[in-house]
Amino acid sequence: MSGVDRVWQAVRDQPARRLCRFGQRLWRQWRVTAFVILFIVVPVKSSLADWNWVPTGSMNPTILEGDLVYVDKVAYDLRFPLTLHRLARWSEPQRGGVVVCLSPDDGTRLIKRVIGGPGDTIELRNNVLLLNDRPLAYDKAAVDYAGRLPHDLADRCIVAMEDLGSMVHPVMSIPGIRAMRNFGPVTVPHGYYFVMGDNRDISRDSRFFGFVPRQAILGRARAVVLSFDITDHYQPRIGRFLSPLK
Repeated sequence: MSGVDRVWQAVRDQPARRLCRFGQRLWRQWRVTAFVILFIVVPVKSSLADWNWVPTGSMNPTILEGDLVYVDKVAYDLRFPLTLHRLARWSEPQRGGVVVCLSPDDGTRLIKRVIGGPGDTIELRNNVLLLNDRPLAYDKAAVDYAGRLPHDLADRCIVAMEDLGSMVHPVMSIPGIRAMRNFGPVTVPHGYYFVMGDNRDISRDSRFFGFVPRQAILGRARAVVLSFDITDHYQPRIGRFLSPLK
């Protein structure tokens, strides 16, 4: 190789050397961070605890658009990170619990309330739930739940307290919109659960996509960590910070 050829070869190799040196510096600076993310953060979020931003109003008035919800992923079992494989199980989702699950339709992560478990018969008549052929009790809400909602909903929604036996919680409907207010009856098969949103008129839930397999329930939603009103320029809802979910 002539002297000129060696010079041109050196010039061509310079970008590769610079890129290699840059990669080495980057690795030295970030290798600890990469280790923490890969071997600590990812397994913890996958198997122990996580958080979910809520973009829709299907759980109004319990959970609002813009809530950041803490999810207890060891509420029912322990899973191998990044899989649905269960390593241990100590309890089952209970009626009334707010859970994070995967939609049977497309695998989307959803936050819904457990309405019935294996063996329960579910029916909806004009937005009144019947559980095992008995209509649930409904009372007027003592708390101004409607005041939490955007003004266009607060002025026209109806909020009531629904008694699931193990849990009394708010539900709402919106008169005048097209909704599925009658459904069933259906009986929940073994290994499955029936889930619904507390905003009964706009929630896509088990009325539409069917029963949720037990293995698709990822954990229980325990609390609202942070909350920002995405319908009003992301104004913080300070009163909802660190508030428990029921």
